[in-house]
Amino acid sequence: MEKLSYGKAICYSGYRQGQSPKTEVPTKEQIAEDLAILVKDGYRYIRMYDPNLHARRALEIIREKNLPLKCMIGIDSDPEVNNPDCPFEKQERTPEELEKNRKRNDSEIESLIALVKEFDAEVAAVSVGNENTPVWGAHMVSAERLLAHAKRLKEALDKPVTFCEGVFEWPQLKELGNYLDFISVHSYPLHYGETVDVALDMNKKHYQDIKQLFPDKQVLFTEIGWTTKPNSNMKAGQACVENQKRYITELADWLEKEQIIGFIFEAFDEPWKGSTPEKSECNWGLYYLDRTPKW
Repeated sequence: MEKLSYGKAICYSGYRQGQSPKTEVPTKEQIAEDLAILVKDGYRYIRMYDPNLHARRALEIIREKNLPLKCMIGIDSDPEVNNPDCPFEKQERTPEELEKNRKRNDSEIESLIALVKEFDAEVAAVSVGNENTPVWGAHMVSAERLLAHAKRLKEALDKPVTFCEGVFEWPQLKELGNYLDFISVHSYPLHYGETVDVALDMNKKHYQDIKQLFPDKQVLFTEIGWTTKPNSNMKAGQACVENQKRYITELADWLEKEQIIGFIFEAFDEPWKGSTPEKSECNWGLYYLDRTPKW
């Protein structure tokens, strides 16, 4: 399988006020507005998380308007294993509930296959999941099941197959990683309590660590970014527009110089992710909710 060629990349979820993956999805007009902004600012790859109506509409827009964009798309798995160490929720699903989730995840893989076959020219790569193995994870899926999903995607599609996971989890995923076409890494210095002064050096180290782990694989960042609102784990004063501008600018220069694909997390602020608009998770966008740039 050929390597993905370099291009500016960004994670795209276009959910606006009152919209979410569980309720209303963006209209085609709204998605067309979003993608026009991203193309104008030089992005050539977008990453989407589900083979749902939102993704379908985005792929339709890319095709209808002949946009110079390629989409990486995966599934957002439901938990197949209870995680007693999950800090976000108490997980006590019954065996029957977990089995229902497994069947749902298998169905999502088939939906992904069908969508990619329909939009072959618009899709660059596919993923078997997103952050399904960390000790804090709320959507745990075993490495064996992720490998089975990767095999199914390779069987059905002529697309590079990957799995998107944090940098610290990959040493425990050698068998899966060796089977995949490329390795997709999430690296968040701000989440790890670091400052903007050392953030890029940390990203560089993470990249080299994963390259040493998988020397024969292309390594991508599929989430890497800087929020403009803090949470309690972040160093005071670090999450702000000024630091986002510095970090993203320095990061983009390095990625271009080294020809490394890095999907910035993320394009637009998403209010549905928090109980209030001030929550950190709502404010990772490079653009505000009204689609104006933050800097």
